[in-house]
Amino acid sequence: MTVHLVLASASPARRRLLHAAGVEPSVVVSGVDEPAVVAAAEASHGPLDPADVALLLARAKAEDVAGQVSGSLVLGCDSVLELDGEVHGKPLDAAEAVARWQRMRGTSGVLHTGHWLLDTRAEQEGGTGGIVGATASTTVHFAQLSDEEVEEYVATGEPLRVAGAFTIDGLGGPYVSGIEGDPSTVVGLSLPLLRELLLELGVAWHDVRAPGLPT
Repeated sequence: MTVHLVLASASPARRRLLHAAGVEPSVVVSGVDEPAVVAAAEASHGPLDPADVALLLARAKAEDVAGQVSGSLVLGCDSVLELDGEVHGKPLDAAEAVARWQRMRGTSGVLHTGHWLLDTRAEQEGGTGGIVGATASTTVHFAQLSDEEVEEYVATGEPLRVAGAFTIDGLGGPYVSGIEGDPSTVVGLSLPLLRELLLELGVAWHDVRAPGLPT
């Protein structure tokens, strides 16, 4: 029997990635106030490492959505870009995106994607009540863009919609010169890591793969 997965994310890239791997999730977008969650955590524990920020937000999203659904596995994800120890999510506006790319071009950063997985299934459905989480990190090397290239890319609007202000599976692909690590992490969801988290809950990858989708 297929185990249903609920994706606690509005990201179309994450959904496309799962679909291409044979998983058709339901999407329930969380109402988490991300800056408030980070601020509260740092007020209690001090400054957080970028990888911890990604995991914290993934957990907050998953827990928020898990309170709205049952009988499924709920996956929360969040991605942040680390540049020189600083955390960067989606740019607030075009000016910030341009400044970000002027800083990133010709350099490297680390894209951290946090994953938090909860089992809300009843015991008679095989549920464990388990909760697992982890962060995947991949180094990204950015091409040396001209000012014109930066401005034209930002003008497409794509950098404003994604963590780190870039993609490797969209219009930003030509501006990434290489990566070290799992490519799907950079898209926003590490498929190998998700497989490992599922196994920790006693669920095999083929258990979440939907019939009739790509194998």
